[in-house]
Amino acid sequence: HTILTSNTSSLPITEIAKDVQRQDKFGGLHFFNPVPVMKLLEVIRISGTSDETFQTLLNFGKALGKTTVSCKDTPGFIVNRLLVPYLLEAARMIERGDATPEDIDTAMKLGAGYPMGPIELLDYVGLDTSKYIVDGWKKLYPNEPSFQASELLNKIVGEGKFGRKTGAGFYNYKK
Repeated sequence: HTILTSNTSSLPITEIAKDVQRQDKFGGLHFFNPVPVMKLLEVIRISGTSDETFQTLLNFGKALGKTTVSCKDTPGFIVNRLLVPYLLEAARMIERGDATPEDIDTAMKLGAGYPMGPIELLDYVGLDTSKYIVDGWKKLYPNEPSFQASELLNKIVGEGKFGRKTGAGFYNYKK
């Protein structure tokens, strides 16, 4: 009766499950940070996931007080598939000199109603983490234009600036 699952925000669930003999008992979960605060849980179904296992994972999420959404095993699932290209385009806007980080963040907070701007979010998540995700997707999907990293992002990460966790990223957090 055991169900096996993995929590990931970007790794392919099918790849994680490749050596699992009981594919019918496997599915993916993506909890959002901070887990106690964030209400969403993505439930990812691979081709072998049984209806019973899938429903159990949905029920598990609901029992934890989460709102569950589901999708197939697509890069980034729902949220990150939409979010990562958006974040990368914000970095490319800075790279091209289209706008400053501050103006991009202000525009998205006040114009789109987002609680945090894309540059603030990149620094919060970690520029190294974002680059790792994009590099992995680019390797798996080399012809997908929305999975191309920003040169500026690569440069900042190369300088050891990962955002809030190192005290500097697009913004400087050192007082």
